[in-house]
Amino acid sequence: MSVESSNDEPRTAEGDTTLAALAHASALVASILGPVLFLVLADDDDELVKQNAKNSLNFQIVMFVAFVVSGILTVVLVGLLLLPLFAIIDLVLVLIATVKANNGEVYEYPYTPSIV
Repeated sequence: MSVESSNDEPRTAEGDTTLAALAHASALVASILGPVLFLVLADDDDELVKQNAKNSLNFQIVMFVAFVVSGILTVVLVGLLLLPLFAIIDLVLVLIATVKANNGEVYEYPYTPSIV
């Protein structure tokens, strides 16, 4: 249950790397529900899966809010530019997080507050 961290090295934790990676990848199919499922299914002592699922859930909540705001802004046409931009950002960051989690790292999305 140790989480190591320093400024130069990525945070790592002990746990199932496959489930940690799937916690991120599941967000591509089931935005918020995927990470919630892996957070609930994670073993009590599997810190890697728990931390990655929490980080994924936090990011998906932020992305949900961004998509809702973009949807509202389609009335003034700004949202038409923001929706595809946010979709690309979501896809790229989730893929990066999936690879990092599969390597045993606890990936923290940039500019994402800790909501959960």
